[in-house]
Amino acid sequence: MSEPTEKPQRLRVVVADDQAAVREPLAAVLGLSEDIDVVAAAANGTEVLTAVAAGPVDVVLMDLRMPGMDGIEATRRLGEEHPEVAVVVLTTFADDDSILGALGAGARGYLTKNAGRQDITRAIRAAAAGQSVLDREVQDRLLATVRTKAPAPVKALPEDLTPREREVLALIGQGLPNRGIAEKLFISEATVKTHINNLFAKAAIRDRAEAVRRAIEAGLT
Repeated sequence: MSEPTEKPQRLRVVVADDQAAVREPLAAVLGLSEDIDVVAAAANGTEVLTAVAAGPVDVVLMDLRMPGMDGIEATRRLGEEHPEVAVVVLTTFADDDSILGALGAGARGYLTKNAGRQDITRAIRAAAAGQSVLDREVQDRLLATVRTKAPAPVKALPEDLTPREREVLALIGQGLPNRGIAEKLFISEATVKTHINNLFAKAAIRDRAEAVRRAIEAGLT
């Protein structure tokens, strides 16, 4: 007699958006996913912190422009008070200040509201697993910003990075997602994730945004 298959752990998500017309349908759609439970909805950053404190919560899907405490400040506060909770930004805005502000505050993902349900659920799962997902528009904007503002190289890459890890870092610097890197190098996405984890550990890189900057500083792109 075979043993019963263990069900995957469901991710506990808070949806934050000041517009009920966005927040409520989004929560309903995410709730249809087999591995996501929307445990709370919030209209501003203060309500996010209250919901997380009442927890447990795995991921907050965070709008940026909200009354009272905005999404960037709420993300910063979560990083200080609840570092185990991942933040994925979902916003209309893709300007430099919003992107850099959110990523600098600790957001693991950044999507615009053009993203579809699959993109959003994939970003939630990735963030819960400690990975970063950036919308392609956001990647392009971030890449252009870093290239414009990047100073001369200031932090050399570790000598023990393998040639493959350098290739992966270069492709991150070009804005490619994991799937695009896998296709480019003819390897699996799982192998790409392993290379990324290794190079992030060796080079003390915290997230994908920093990886883009380090790739540019090192002249890999």
